[in-house]
Amino acid sequence: MAKLYRLLTEEDTSAFCHKVSDALAKGWELYGDPSYAFDSASNVMRCAQAVTKEVEADYSPNMKLGQQ
Repeated sequence: MAKLYRLLTEEDTSAFCHKVSDALAKGWELYGDPSYAFDSASNVMRCAQAVTKEVEADYSPNMKLGQQ
């Protein structure tokens, strides 16, 4: 069994909320608070949220985390 970690990032739009909601619907759990930062290169706010999930498989760096 392995505990997986992902950091979801996106511009501060509904796309970010949908990305996090999709992960939650697939069994991922929120880990910590969300973060916000200004991306001066793109002139937009960006969001980040860490999520974790326990899976039955052994961890491998070749895992596609979004497909777990």
